[in-house]
Amino acid sequence: MKLFVDADACPVKDEVYRVARRYELKVLLVSNASLFIPISEMIEMVVVKGTFDAADNWIVENISSEDIAVTSDIPLAERCLAKGAKVLGPKGYAWTEENIGEAMGSRALMDMLRQSGMITGGPSPFGKPDRSRFLSKLDEMIQANRRGQNRPRSS
Repeated sequence: MKLFVDADACPVKDEVYRVARRYELKVLLVSNASLFIPISEMIEMVVVKGTFDAADNWIVENISSEDIAVTSDIPLAERCLAKGAKVLGPKGYAWTEENIGEAMGSRALMDMLRQSGMITGGPSPFGKPDRSRFLSKLDEMIQANRRGQNRPRSS
């Protein structure tokens, strides 16, 4: 199991590092530009040059059903779910097959309203409760993944 982080604007990188150290998991921070990361064999910075979606495309090409993606990008979340991965937003919201369709529809509607000038604000500010919820949900996802990987596979 690896943790893939859509790192460009991720506010919970430090939290990901802490949890990954506790569980001894590999973290892949994927970005269009190099970022400062702690020195660790378990943390790798992946810089992807090219198109606007190059980092997203790299994540989707490399993620597997045993992995967890951390992203606030709803289209990327949908693509990772299609690969069987678990997906968690920085505010601790888990994206699933059951809720991603509605999120994609809401995103399209909000984009249309923003373009028409009817809505000018963005998402609510990131705060301590969000950070706490993220840590709790990431821990829960990792444990669930580990339990699932230890189950015998049916044929």
